[in-house]
Amino acid sequence: MQVFKYAVAASLIVTAPLAVAQQISIATGGTGGTYYPYGGGLAELINNEIEGASAVAEVTGASVENMGLVWRGDSDLALALADTVYQAYSGTGDFEGRQLENIRALASIYPNAVQIVTLADSGIESLSDLKGKAVSVGAPGSGTEVNAQTLLEANGITYEDIDARRLNFNETADAIRDGDIEAGFWSVGPPTSSIMNLATTRDIRLVGLTDEEVAKAKEAESVFAAYELRAALYDGMDEAVQTISIPNVLAVSSEMDEELAYQITRILFEHTDELIAIHPAANDTTVDFSVNSTPIAFHPGALRYYEEVGAEIADHQRP
Repeated sequence: MQVFKYAVAASLIVTAPLAVAQQISIATGGTGGTYYPYGGGLAELINNEIEGASAVAEVTGASVENMGLVWRGDSDLALALADTVYQAYSGTGDFEGRQLENIRALASIYPNAVQIVTLADSGIESLSDLKGKAVSVGAPGSGTEVNAQTLLEANGITYEDIDARRLNFNETADAIRDGDIEAGFWSVGPPTSSIMNLATTRDIRLVGLTDEEVAKAKEAESVFAAYELRAALYDGMDEAVQTISIPNVLAVSSEMDEELAYQITRILFEHTDELIAIHPAANDTTVDFSVNSTPIAFHPGALRYYEEVGAEIADHQRP
């Protein structure tokens, strides 16, 4: 497990202690993605900056599972993809008929990029080349699987056209390395450790999307946006690759104490440099990205912070 270390300056603002000691569980994802290290960094911020709070990052199946954990009160904070959060909030998609009305947002924290990985000599060079192949579409109940299925179906490919495997990030990387599958999907903030590790042992290729494939994906899911994976992101990646991205949301229950929600939002944006030291995805953790990307209502405590810093809040982001 990664050890998180911070040098806390004496000049840091000390928050008022919570009325009662607060144990905070942060639902993240698998250890091979970005959610877990980011959540661990956020836990350390909470422990260092909010007196009376004790936070810990928990390994989970990611987005879909995390919404249920917050709804039931089994987790206090959760990282999840924006489409999953919106579906839970509105009772659509995977949450048709089971709306989770208490889901609220503290922030959108960084974009995930859909990354389709194969070995360089696999012969898979396009999305359509996945047909007939063994492909990991992500862990069950993960945002990766939601994104993979949406992208595939928007472009005329169903699970019946592939040998779909539901593996987490580390399992997907191992299966590609060992030749058990031919390609895999990641929906995660780049770069991610499991792909980096795979690229050190095998020559890999990232499968790009055409403009038409991106357009069809955006038509199917409004929160998708075009995104470019930069050259040299991973070993052997000589050229930039076009794909799609989707925001990640830090979600909570509407029942969270308003002062606690405010303080977590505040430290998230005032100590972002400490999160960047954990993972470069946190470079996108800004107030502007958050208010421009969050598809659901903010918690009143978060809203209070955004209003204090002068951010413009859309109508759909107000409770």
